[in-house]
Amino acid sequence: MELDSKSVYLLLGSNLGDREELLNDAVLQIGNKVGEVFAQSSLYETAAWGKTDQPSFINMALGLKTKLSPLEVLNAVLAIEAELGRVRKEKWGARLIDIDVMFYADEIVDMGAELQIPHPQMQYRNFVLVPLAEIAGGLIHPVIGKRVSEILAILEDNLTVTKI
Repeated sequence: MELDSKSVYLLLGSNLGDREELLNDAVLQIGNKVGEVFAQSSLYETAAWGKTDQPSFINMALGLKTKLSPLEVLNAVLAIEAELGRVRKEKWGARLIDIDVMFYADEIVDMGAELQIPHPQMQYRNFVLVPLAEIAGGLIHPVIGKRVSEILAILEDNLTVTKI
């Protein structure tokens, strides 16, 4: 049984190497392997979150249509990360590329540590919500029941997110 096309929103980040080139390469690979990209945010520079003694990140959000299941999307973006040189050494450590699934249509997916959609921490992070609000501010978070733009408006995260 083939799935209908679903809207998926991803957050991409990089804080090592040629960050912009890595993000561009990731966008191309996502378009080739995951689904058709229909929205792409501006690039935003942010200080590292969680583990702060590392270079700043460039983040961006993508919207795409895919026929892949949530787990297939996760596996595809993990493979793209690996192809682009990502090595997972430490939680929140510096990385060439990071691709996270924020939303998969309006679905709630809970596969424990392997995959949770919507991303369980997104509503606490400016570096996620600012680029996401640019391309999908009206999208309703299926757990919280508020639009992305509404969550951003009441967010108490004071991490600076600067459009570049």
